[in-house]
Amino acid sequence: MSYDLADGIKWYLAFLFSTSVHEAAHAWSAYRLGDDTAHRGGQVTLNPVPHIKREPFGMVVVPLLSFFLGGWMVGWASAPYDRQWAIQYPRRAALMALAGPASNVILVLLAAALMRLGYEWGFFHRAAQATSIELVLANGNPEGIWTFCAKMVSVFFSLNLLLAAFNLLPVPPMDGSSLPFFFLGERAAEAYRAALMHPALLWGGLFVAWKVFGLIYPSIFQFAVKLLYFFIPAGY
Repeated sequence: MSYDLADGIKWYLAFLFSTSVHEAAHAWSAYRLGDDTAHRGGQVTLNPVPHIKREPFGMVVVPLLSFFLGGWMVGWASAPYDRQWAIQYPRRAALMALAGPASNVILVLLAAALMRLGYEWGFFHRAAQATSIELVLANGNPEGIWTFCAKMVSVFFSLNLLLAAFNLLPVPPMDGSSLPFFFLGERAAEAYRAALMHPALLWGGLFVAWKVFGLIYPSIFQFAVKLLYFFIPAGY
């Protein structure tokens, strides 16, 4: 499949918004749970500019390169937090970490709801062969506004599914590596956090995440599409 500039712009707009939501969720939940570091840093915002300023390489260069070289978009941003707070309240820190991918799951569900509404109102029809850019297609004029809307909700569904699944991998530095904090005692949690900060484990985790995710994500995507299509009759 070829990817043109117009598709790249759609993906990047969705990436900016989705990643800003992800990081704002981290920052807001940390603030509500007692750590105002990201709040003071201006990260509790859907404005992508503060997130781009903090991580320009992960928010601009990598997403665009990954799309035009591989056909899908990946990147990163970050929200600062107080490590002493995280050590003192490991379960709160775990909730803060999981708030990011949870926000992406919410966006997946919102995109699915918009697809369903589009079917009900006759604006969309179901794509016969689902791809990451075309889950639903517009009825009527193929160059009209509903074509743009159909592609955007498809991109939001696919991209946020990808972000949620990737970040929930239980290896550092992914957000999913915080899950054990819900079950560990104080000393074990402190030792586990120290291990997570080791550079070798961080780089090793990234390598494992990258390799494993490429193997499992196609199955995750196909399962999600089948579940989506289960609620959208083929006759629409």
